[in-house]
Amino acid sequence: MHWFYYLARYLTRVILFLTTNWRVRGRENIPGSGPLLIVANHLSLADPPVVGVSIKRKVVFLAKEDLFRNRFIRYLITSYGAFPIRRGRLSRGVLQKAEQWLGRNVALVIFPEGKRSNDTRLQPAFTGSAVIASRFGAPILPLGITGTERVKGHLWWLRRPVITVNIGKPFSLPPVNGKLSKEERGQLTNSIMEHIAELLPPEYQGQYEKKA
Repeated sequence: MHWFYYLARYLTRVILFLTTNWRVRGRENIPGSGPLLIVANHLSLADPPVVGVSIKRKVVFLAKEDLFRNRFIRYLITSYGAFPIRRGRLSRGVLQKAEQWLGRNVALVIFPEGKRSNDTRLQPAFTGSAVIASRFGAPILPLGITGTERVKGHLWWLRRPVITVNIGKPFSLPPVNGKLSKEERGQLTNSIMEHIAELLPPEYQGQYEKKA
């Protein structure tokens, strides 16, 4: 990992400690080693660094391609362990990168919605997380994040928002023979999102709210 990765993690912890009420629940559910795919809801630009310091393992991120167009930002997020993905498209290059990192027993973080939610509610997810998990057999660790939507504006830190990261138990997708059909990708993606929804308050669950 680049030296900036460790510096950024340290600074993120300091900022969270000084400006928020940061809570992490379920750390005992994190596998200590081995390949791992981490999936989470997406509320804010603060989510990646918050996830990074909430998981006591080395992590890398799948980040939207647009972020890599600015040279300075590209340097920062690449140093932090991110690599680009085009929204809604899982290229061969992305799959190769994912396989390389998972093969090194590094945790790979993906936000299946592909974009930040405007109203905190879970949005329809892309199928990339299901494809990666099923292709490489990686266990999935679901996260439910609340509170980062309040990290906005110039004076957000005066309110000391409560940021909570709920970490669920790891699970695996059922084995699939051959290439996934569109229907299978959709079903597996829904399963992943339902695991995330279970870690969120009802008002955050959106279309993945569990029906009574």
